[in-house]
Parts: sequence; structure tokens; C-alpha cells
Amino acid sequence: MNEVFDVVIVGGGTSGCVIARRLADDPARRVCLIEAGPSDEHEPRALELIRWSEMLEGEYDYDYRSIPQPHGNSAVRQARARILGGCSAHNNMIAWRPPVADLEEWVELGATGWGPAEFLPLFDRLLTRIEPVAPEHRNPYLVAFLEAASSTLGVPLLDCFDAQATREGAGFFSLGYSSATGRRSSASAAYLHGALDARPNLELKLETRALRLLFDTQRRASGVELRHRDGSVSVVHADREVVLCGGAIDSPRLLLHSGIGPAAQLRELGIDVVADVPGVGENLVDHPEGLVVWELAKPLPPIAASQWDAGILLSLGGGRDAPDLLCHIPLLTFAMHPEVLGFATPDLSATFTPNVAKPRSRGRVFLSSADPDLAPGYDPRYLSDPAGYDLATLVEGVHVARRIAAAPELSEWIVRESFPGPDVDDPDELAALVRATHHTVYHPCGTCRIGRDDDPLAVCDAELRVRGVRGLRVADASVFPTITAVNPVVTVLMVGERAAELIAAT
Repeated sequence: MNEVFDVVIVGGGTSGCVIARRLADDPARRVCLIEAGPSDEHEPRALELIRWSEMLEGEYDYDYRSIPQPHGNSAVRQARARILGGCSAHNNMIAWRPPVADLEEWVELGATGWGPAEFLPLFDRLLTRIEPVAPEHRNPYLVAFLEAASSTLGVPLLDCFDAQATREGAGFFSLGYSSATGRRSSASAAYLHGALDARPNLELKLETRALRLLFDTQRRASGVELRHRDGSVSVVHADREVVLCGGAIDSPRLLLHSGIGPAAQLRELGIDVVADVPGVGENLVDHPEGLVVWELAKPLPPIAASQWDAGILLSLGGGRDAPDLLCHIPLLTFAMHPEVLGFATPDLSATFTPNVAKPRSRGRVFLSSADPDLAPGYDPRYLSDPAGYDLATLVEGVHVARRIAAAPELSEWIVRESFPGPDVDDPDELAALVRATHHTVYHPCGTCRIGRDDDPLAVCDAELRVRGVRGLRVADASVFPTITAVNPVVTVLMVGERAAELIAAT
């Protein structure tokens, strides 16, 4: 069966739900939203924000594995959601507006029209409910930790972060949730739940895989070949355009399988080349994460909104407008990588996770086979920048953690450092442990980046149109010219709003 729509959206994730809802608000526009996973509407693990970690590495996770990494940890698992709402139904919804400095950097790299004056007002359009962590959800340990960080590091103690107003501070986050109910305000919950019945012009195809894009003789995207849950294959046609919203791994993956990417690589795999676009899958960037584990003197009180409720922004003196360190203070312990090395996790433990806010290392996503059922190659290349900035920043994050832990505000909580351990002070030994145990904060982006016409690795123009073809856009984190210094989910929601605006205007 072949169906015809005005706009076909591939990927019912953070941006895809936004675009589908906004375009379908016009009853004359026929919209199709394709999602490989099921609905999240009756999945309590997706709807209750505090249960976000239960969504990892299970039936709703593509769980991509890195290829061997010469610069350190080869056991990184990149969570990507296979459920309506995408990663906004899968993560802990730390809700930062994109910093002004990041958007100014985007404009410098060719994202005309994405500067602060144009892009930031989109935040006020979001249907996602965003609230500061409520007072009743503020864990006493985190309160003490933030006070210790402020007094030790000399950074402001903030009641709630505003990423646009400061590059340094310690405070509780805003989250995409209802503080009254604890319910997650994902893109699906905010934009689609309860809205579909009133929009018969929006068709939602769940548990449906997009296998490849179809093009007419003018290289215009004319439709998508689909495989349904029962194994049947069909085609949906797009009279106006196709929009990819699969995220930083699956959007370039679908482009490559459809013949859009580096021509030589595609020919080696036996894929017919539609457009030679060398940047597809390149420029992969993510926030690499370090880890410090402490033994605690007493259990943490069972008080939390998301278990990842507070953090620190810190500049290390580089003179930039963006912070160097983005540090989370989780209430959950994820110490699997040190445990592989033989480090025991105490029965009572807490952790500190410094992240490189503006990493300089770049990886890639690529195909090793023309078979669409085989996972793409995921090569993050964390800590690979030639100057060693990323590694040095994570090592400094360990020293920052040690300074905070020694503060009197934490004397009743922290007993000792169990990883890397108080005896690990040699710079080379500490750097080796950071390399061996660094992880991801699940923020991959940049693999279909916006860029200038003279940028050979730019995949999209400033209106999100894919170069070399017609009628095809990408609208998700893969279009980021550079990574935001803070958690990006709100920025991705805003990309969805911007994309809907651009599509509706054509």
C-alpha cells in the first residue's frame, strides 16, 4: 500500500514530535510521523521522570556499542531511544536554554538565522513543562554539596541555573517535569499525548522502520520505504518534503543507506550514490564524562526529582564565555567501568561526574555494511584531540571533586574516596585511569551539521536542507554545528520548533 502525505517525518523523538504537532496544527497539511518503537503513553518507566535509568540498555534502547578506542575506554554504550518521544522519554530532562556563546559560535560557522536574537525566543513557545527542582525534591546531601562547592571554588550559589546568565555557579537544575506529580514532560507527552484525536491529518506509524529514502529523477526526496512490525514493506510518499529526526546516529545512518554521503565509501559498500556529501556521519561530538566515587558515612535520603538534580558550571581560566567543566552530582552510582578494573564500589556510595563542556575531540558514524539491519559503526574518539585539552579537563575535574569533598560542609557525609583513590596522585597514573573509565553523558550531536556553502563537511544549510538533493531536511541534534556547553534536550526541542517554522514557510 502506497500512501501520500505532504510531509513525512522519520523519527518520533525529541524534535520529531514537535515538528509533527506544529505542522499538523494546520488541518490542510497531511503529515505522517514514523517511529520505530512503540508508544510511551502507557509505559510508566517513561512517564515517571525518576525512573529514567530503568529505560537504559533495555527493550527501548538501541544501545550502540563503540568500536575499539585507542585513546581509552572501548566499552562505551551509547543509549538511543526506540520509543515515541525518543531520548526525551529516556533521559533525565535537565532543561538548560542554550548559552548565548554557543549560538554565536553557530552563526560564525554558517548557521545564519540561529543566533540568540532569532533562536532563543523559541524557548517561550515550548509546550514542554519546565520547572526548577521543587524544594521538597532537594536532597540534603546535594544542598550540602552545593554549599561546599560554592565556598571552596568561589562560584555563586544559585537557587536555579540560567545557562544564559552565568558560565559559573553551583545549583539545582530545572527539569522537564511536573513537580506536583513527578511526571516527565517529554516531547511526546507535551506535544502528542491527547492531541492526535483532534488532528486526523496527522498519521502516526509506530513500530515501523525506515529502511531507505526514495528519490525521483530530479534527486528530490519523494518518499520512504518502510518495514512494519509484521515484516511487511510499504512506501509512503511525500508531496512536499521528508524530514529526518533520527538523532545523531540514526539520521546519518539513514542518509548513508539511501546513497547520501561520502561517495567512495558508499560505492565500496555497493550503495548507489545519490549525492556525494562527505560530511555525513563526520563531526560526531559528545560530552565525555569522568568519575569520582566516594564511600559515604550514611545512606542518602530517598529524596529526588530525577536522581540527577544538581550540578556545577566551572571555568578553568581559559577566558572563554563558555564553561570548561559541566559537573553533575548524581544520587545514583554508575561505577561499572572502574569495577571492570577491579575497583570495588562501597555499599554506601556517591559519585561526581565532571564533563568537558566544550570538547575538542571529534568522532564519526559510518556503515560497515549495506544491510540496514546491522548497527552502524559508532566511533566516538573521546579524548583524542591532539592538544590533550579534553583529557586535561577531565583530570582537573577529579582535582575539583577532591577539593569539594574536603570541605567541612561534607564532613558528615563523605568518608573517603574509593575511586580513583586518595593514593592516586601521580599525574600519569591519574590520567591513565581517566582514560580507562571515561564514559558518555548521552549527548551525541553534529553528524549532519549546519555549515557554510564553502564548508566541505557541512551536510545541511541554515534552513536544514540537505546538500545535493531537494525536498529533504534534517532536524535533530545531528545538525548542531558544535555541541552546547550544557545538556542539549531543550535545544533539540527548539530545533524542532525552528524546523516547523521553516517548513511551514515554504
